[in-house]
Amino acid sequence: MTVGRLGKDLPFCEQFVNNDFHYFKTPVIDRAKLTANDEHVNDIIYPRSPREKMAGWMYLPRFLDKIRLSQAGKLHADYQPNYLHKGFDAKWLESAGLEAEEFVAVVNNTFTDGQVADWVRENVEVDEATRDLFNDAVGNYGADESNTELRERLAQRKAEAGMADRDDVRCFVDFIDADEGRL
Repeated sequence: MTVGRLGKDLPFCEQFVNNDFHYFKTPVIDRAKLTANDEHVNDIIYPRSPREKMAGWMYLPRFLDKIRLSQAGKLHADYQPNYLHKGFDAKWLESAGLEAEEFVAVVNNTFTDGQVADWVRENVEVDEATRDLFNDAVGNYGADESNTELRERLAQRKAEAGMADRDDVRCFVDFIDADEGRL
């Protein structure tokens, strides 16, 4: 009889074969590289990609993650300067016509993303065109070659993060995904 289970020396496994344990140096998980949220790699819990959508809104799932992480005391210091009142957080609240405290209360009084999505659909009185403008603005923020000031800021952020040579990072959403190990 052979029964497999995770061993003490992760990511390897042990097998129980004929009433005796055998350790094998065979990886339990077959993947090319570690992910950004692997516990032994990084102590930062990354929110979801700003590309993800909920209730038609780009960035909303990431914003929920940031609110929940903050409430749990686990929002990393790197996210604090833009939390709620600056950056994409503030732009989403402005576009949705909500105050930060109001939306934080909604998130804190729900258990699932689905409940928040339902609340947004029922309570955010924004037409589809406004939502699409927001999505386009976030998804392409920093990509406009004619906005030299923003392009310079993106180049500076890339250089500070050791990504100056990354031609695939063309906007701030790309930068966030690359910085958090998704791109």
